[in-house]
Amino acid sequence: MSAWVYLLGNAILLIVYFTVFFIIAQIKKNNAIVDIGWGLGFVFVGLYSLLFRIISGATLYPFQIVITVLVTLWGLRLFLYISIRNFKKPEDYRYQAMRAKWQGKNEHVQAYFRVFLPQALFMATIAASIITGYLSTRDVHIAYLLGGSLVTLTGLGFESVGDLQLRRFLRDPLNKGKIMDQGLWRYTRHPNYFGETLIWWGLWVIVVSTDFGIYALISPLLISYLLLFVSGIPLLEKRYKDNPEFQAYKTKTSAFFPLPPKK
Repeated sequence: MSAWVYLLGNAILLIVYFTVFFIIAQIKKNNAIVDIGWGLGFVFVGLYSLLFRIISGATLYPFQIVITVLVTLWGLRLFLYISIRNFKKPEDYRYQAMRAKWQGKNEHVQAYFRVFLPQALFMATIAASIITGYLSTRDVHIAYLLGGSLVTLTGLGFESVGDLQLRRFLRDPLNKGKIMDQGLWRYTRHPNYFGETLIWWGLWVIVVSTDFGIYALISPLLISYLLLFVSGIPLLEKRYKDNPEFQAYKTKTSAFFPLPPKK
């Protein structure tokens, strides 16, 4: 298997993929469409990697199939969840602010190079566990496969249940304007973010012993950094800085790791 051909194919795939989403976003005048493409993009990377391995005639190891299955389960669920939640909604306030800032300054070009292409770069980086796994010339020990799969499935369960609980909470008219503090949200303010980081740490555990597994550490480190310090918790909680109910919830509930609520 030619590693460079495989990597180039991945790069072309992601550029084309996010270009398609860019076109859809311009038609709908809604750059938040890019969020819908996040989970599905990893599914394409996983399936492309699997097909490339098969077509190239390289040995296909069981752990590589497991990685693709796990990523597909996670990515399709996230794609469907965000699609149902966001597709018909107005553009998210973050992208509205960008659009206003870029108005009259080639806003379409700005959106392509500052929103959509960076997403391709982030995806390629976070997909390092998938990519390095498919570059491997040897199998992994069953302990890494089972341990990493368990962590990933735990994260998938945490994220899925957290999203489901939140969706049910928000659909109840009696909860309008209230802060979700039930179920998993009683133990962490962001069970979905906690679950997502577990997913990528689990995938890294699976591939850590492969040829380039140590380099894949950038995958869980980057997603953890983004969710904890950049586009995840800080950005979301900034919206509630003047909400007394959220501030009260914040004082008793762990931001990330699930812990018993403070009294």
